[in-house]
Amino acid sequence: MASSTVTPAQPERPPRPNLAFRRLRGRRSPAEFAAAVRRAAREIGERVSCDARYVGRVEAGEIRCPNYAYERVFLHMFPGRTLTDLGFAPRASVRGRRERAVDGTREVGESYETDDDNETHDDNEESDVLRRAFMTSGATVAAASLGPLGLALDAAAAGRPVRRAGPDEADAVEEAVRRIRLLDDRHGADGLYRRAAAPLRTAYALLDAGASRQATADRLYSGAGELAISVGWLAHDSGRFDDARSHYAEALATSRMSGDPGLEAHAFCNTAFLARDAGRPREAVRAAQAAQRAARTLGSARLMSLLALREAGGWAGLADRARCEQALARAQAFFERGPSDADPEWMSFYGEAELEGLEAQCWSTLGDWPRAARHARRAADLQDPHFTRNLALYSAELADDLARGGRPDEAAAAGMRVLELLGEVQSSRIHTMLAGTSRVLLPHRRTRPVATFLDHHAALPRPA
Repeated sequence: MASSTVTPAQPERPPRPNLAFRRLRGRRSPAEFAAAVRRAAREIGERVSCDARYVGRVEAGEIRCPNYAYERVFLHMFPGRTLTDLGFAPRASVRGRRERAVDGTREVGESYETDDDNETHDDNEESDVLRRAFMTSGATVAAASLGPLGLALDAAAAGRPVRRAGPDEADAVEEAVRRIRLLDDRHGADGLYRRAAAPLRTAYALLDAGASRQATADRLYSGAGELAISVGWLAHDSGRFDDARSHYAEALATSRMSGDPGLEAHAFCNTAFLARDAGRPREAVRAAQAAQRAARTLGSARLMSLLALREAGGWAGLADRARCEQALARAQAFFERGPSDADPEWMSFYGEAELEGLEAQCWSTLGDWPRAARHARRAADLQDPHFTRNLALYSAELADDLARGGRPDEAAAAGMRVLELLGEVQSSRIHTMLAGTSRVLLPHRRTRPVATFLDHHAALPRPA
C-alpha cells in the first residue's frame, strides 16, 4: 500500500458550537430551516444549495464564517444583525493563506485559521479551494488549480496515488459546477468547453481514489455527475455533439452506480435535448420519457414541466403535432404549480422565459412561424438581461421565426439585437441560427434594414 505524501494534520481542537445560530432556527427542523434559507436566497437572486447537513455544520461550529453568497442570504433573513450577531467569527480572523511544511517542502494554497497561535484547518467555505475554482476574464475562462483538486490532478497525471477525498474536495467539485453554469449563462459555451474538461478529469480521479466517508463519496458521485453534464452542455452548445453525448453517457452511468434519481433525470433531460438537436427525434422522446420516470419521486413540478417540454421537442421533430401539443399542455400545467424546495439547483435557469423559448422552438420545428415568433418574443421580453446568453438565444430564435414567417424587416431588427450581444456571448448555436436567418433574408436584401443586418453579419468574426 502506497504511503501518503501528506503528513498528518496536527490535532484540532473541537469547534465551538454556534449557539446563536441555533437559537435563530427556533423550533424548525434543520431541513425546514434549510428550505427557508433557499427561499430567502431566491428572493434576492442568490443561488445556494443549503440543506440540513449545512445547517448542522454551522450549528456545530464547523463553518466559522459563511461564504459571501450565504452571508448575503443570512443578513437578508435577519435584517439589522451582523455576522457576529449570528454567531460567526469575523471574516478576517478565519480567512487567509498559510504555508505549511510537507515532507520538508512548503505547500501553498491550503486555508487555515489562526487562534492563540495554534494552526488548525479552516473549514470556511470561502477558502482558496472554492475562490480559485475558476478565474474569469470577459468570455475567457481559465481553470485554476482548484486547490486540492489541482493537486489531485497533478498526482494522477504523474501516475502517483491520489489522496482520499474529503469535504473540501467535494465542496470544490460542487463549486466548479456552479461557476461553469454561471459563466455559461453570461458568456456562452465556446470559450469554456476546453478549460472545463480539466476539473471534470480531476473529479473522476478523486472518485477513483475513494473518499474518507460515505457521505463524502455520495457528494462526489453527485458532483462529478453534475460536472459531466455541465461540461457536456458546453460541448453541446458549441456544436461538439459527439463529445456531449459521451459526457451525458458518463453522467448517466454515474447516476446508475450511485442510485441517484435526480442525477439520472438530469442526464436523460440533456440527452433528450441533444438528440433533438442532432436530428434524432425519436431518441429525444424516449430519453425525455425516461427522465420523467426517474423524476416522478422527486416532487418537483418544475422539473416535470421541463421534461415534458423535452418530450414535446421530440414529438415536434417527428412532425406529430397532436402529441407535441399534449406534452406542451402537461408542461404548462406542471409549471403553473409553481416552484418548490424540491426543485434541483441546476434548474435555476428554468423560468417563464425558458418555458416560452422552448415552446417557440417546438412551433418553429412544426413550421408554425407566427406562433413560434409570438413565444420567442415573449421569451426575449421576459428574460433577465443579466443572462446574456439566453437573451441572445431567444432573440436569435425570434429573428429566424420572423424571417421564415415573411416579416424580413422585423427579423433584421431582431437579428441586429443579437449581433449587439455577441461581443459578450460565444455560442456556436447562436452563430448557426444567425447564419440560417441570413440565408432566408438574402432575397430581401434590397430593403435597408435587411441590408444593414446582412452587412453587419458578414463582417462578424466567425467562431473558431
